[in-house]
Amino acid sequence: MSTNPETTAAAGDLQALATAAGRDLEEATPQEILRWAADTFGHRLCITSSMEDAVVAHLASTALPGIDVLFLDTGYHFPETIGTRDAVAATMALNVITLTPRQSVAEQDAEYGPNLHDRDPDLCCSLRKVEPLQRGLAGYDAWATGLRRDESPSRANTPVVAWDAKRRKVKIAPIARWTQTDVDAYVQANGVLLNPLLWEGYTSVGCSPLSCTRKPGEGEDARAGRWAGSGKVECGIHL
Repeated sequence: MSTNPETTAAAGDLQALATAAGRDLEEATPQEILRWAADTFGHRLCITSSMEDAVVAHLASTALPGIDVLFLDTGYHFPETIGTRDAVAATMALNVITLTPRQSVAEQDAEYGPNLHDRDPDLCCSLRKVEPLQRGLAGYDAWATGLRRDESPSRANTPVVAWDAKRRKVKIAPIARWTQTDVDAYVQANGVLLNPLLWEGYTSVGCSPLSCTRKPGEGEDARAGRWAGSGKVECGIHL
């Protein structure tokens, strides 16, 4: 349900809108933030989901039924993640759109060598996540994510609404102020789908190679199992 690019608002107007909304909606609930976004952007709004859970997808579907949900299929996902995507698409009032990289894993291996995720995770993420999302967001004025401040130090200052200068769009994090306890309560109250890997001890689910996702140790933050030991903390989408 993305709009024609000719109908999108001017970037300067969007930036000013994002700045004001980030200030005015700081204390708002996720539902209020998403209702504002739906009223402001209509189907020029999409959300992105890694299918770790369907919390933001569920919230957004109540604010804007039929909303586009962008899912990045990197070619390296756990089967449980693909299964969660399919279950979300089949059971919720939204439109799941799967984005894929320009190259298959085999084509990438042929050009860059196998296991690029081990040797150069930044490049692998750029090819398989950042670039496909850049293409996928064309035609939207705003996108919403499931970022939370309590997930890791790199996300501690996440605004609820901000200007995404890299993509020249409004970026919305409706559950930025939520804690894991808030998420768990919403899941229980609404029967929200979760990736089965969360029941197995994973607290952040990315690509399946061990260099990309492992179970965190006791006392580690929720994203400590992502690119463990590499010094990398984000795939590049949120930088």
